[in-house]
Amino acid sequence: MRSGIRYLMLLALPLLGAAAARGAAAQEPAVETYSLGQALQTALANSRNIEDAEYGYEVANQQVKQAWGSVFPDISASASYSRSLLKQQIFLPAEFFGGNPGELRPITVGSDNNWQAQFTLSQPLFEYGVIVGVGAANRYRGLKEEELRGTTQGVVLAVRQRYFDALLASELLRLVEESMQRIGATLEETRAMYRAGLTSSYDVLRFEVEYSSVEAQLERARNGVRARKRELLVEMGLNPGLEIELEGRLNDMDLDTLDNNDVGNREILFLAGAPDSLLDQQERLRQLVLTQRSDLRQIRATISLEEARLSAEKGEFYPRISLFSNYNVLAQQDGSLNFFGDAGSSRYTTAAAGLSIEIPIFRGGSRFARVHEVQNVVRQQETRLARAELDAGNEVRNLVDAVSEARQRAASQRRSVVQARRGFEIASVEYREGIGSQLQMTDAEEALRQAEYGYAQAVYDYLSARAQLDTALGTAPEAPGEISASGG
Repeated sequence: MRSGIRYLMLLALPLLGAAAARGAAAQEPAVETYSLGQALQTALANSRNIEDAEYGYEVANQQVKQAWGSVFPDISASASYSRSLLKQQIFLPAEFFGGNPGELRPITVGSDNNWQAQFTLSQPLFEYGVIVGVGAANRYRGLKEEELRGTTQGVVLAVRQRYFDALLASELLRLVEESMQRIGATLEETRAMYRAGLTSSYDVLRFEVEYSSVEAQLERARNGVRARKRELLVEMGLNPGLEIELEGRLNDMDLDTLDNNDVGNREILFLAGAPDSLLDQQERLRQLVLTQRSDLRQIRATISLEEARLSAEKGEFYPRISLFSNYNVLAQQDGSLNFFGDAGSSRYTTAAAGLSIEIPIFRGGSRFARVHEVQNVVRQQETRLARAELDAGNEVRNLVDAVSEARQRAASQRRSVVQARRGFEIASVEYREGIGSQLQMTDAEEALRQAEYGYAQAVYDYLSARAQLDTALGTAPEAPGEISASGG
């Protein structure tokens, strides 16, 4: 009996194991793969920074509507009713009513029920501050719109950088894993040669030390990949705990021939930044900086806004002319309620219209002080603009040099990878044939790993410099549609 139960349990164990594996697989989060274009579109849709800038723009948009509200007529209506609980009394000489001189007679004033309705209208005919205020509100909206554009381009640059950082970290992890495989294979061959008496235990020990050294780098490289991906997820506005994979590999990227790249790498090159054809067009670059760079446009918008504020302060010296009118209905009644009384007896109306002119004469010199204050603010912003244009021009020149240098270095490193791979193959053959040393093997393997990482680093520097140049020129994409178009 017990042997039968044991037999049934042995049969059930594989089924239970398979069910547990299916349950664990169902609980594991799905790993999503993102291309650079998809990462940018996700960031533009989810970025908190962009959302904040959009709210700022909407606030400015409402301020424009408020400014226009000062131009239109101000129309209001009101109505009131009061019930006299104790009427007011005044005392008049009694002789007014046929009484004795020197005596006073009390007279009750007011009615039990009092109604009033009023309709008023006022229209500014000339108020310089109101006119300038509308223009200032529009300029403020333009500033906020440019801030939104600059924030969007900043998010695009940050996503590009984090994406490239993650690709470089992934490349380092791949190289460490391949290095472990190569050293591990050589270690097994060396152990076999030692057992056959073809090499010494020292060679085995050296390869074991080398393998342990690379193995220690493996977890660090894995942590680096996870950290870079988490940073990318934060820039994309997603949960940093998600598991994602990225399209593209730096070591497989061909900067010289676009058609030699796969789809992922082609999209990265399309979306990296400003085209290389612009690098030799100094005048074109200068025009792009002056007309498209967001921080310069924001300073110019600030100057325009301050100039409008200066005009508004000067407008305090001008007179204000406005038209006004009002219409009133009043009624009084004693005794029972009769809404608004009877026309001609207990109800009467009044109406008036006129023109108001207010001429400022003297306010203690405060208006002159405010005018001088804003004038200095305008000059301060103009000084900042001049310095910012110089800094922007210098930054673009440095980035152009960085793009060119990284591209040349990538070409050189690509040749180095071919040579290092060939050197490793030669060292491996010579070591197996007994004519090469263990030191030559480790040196060749280290040289191959450094050459491959050097090429990945050069491609990373090229892509990073191009993305920074794109932002420095103000030509970074600002909407998902532009990203799709850029991606071909």
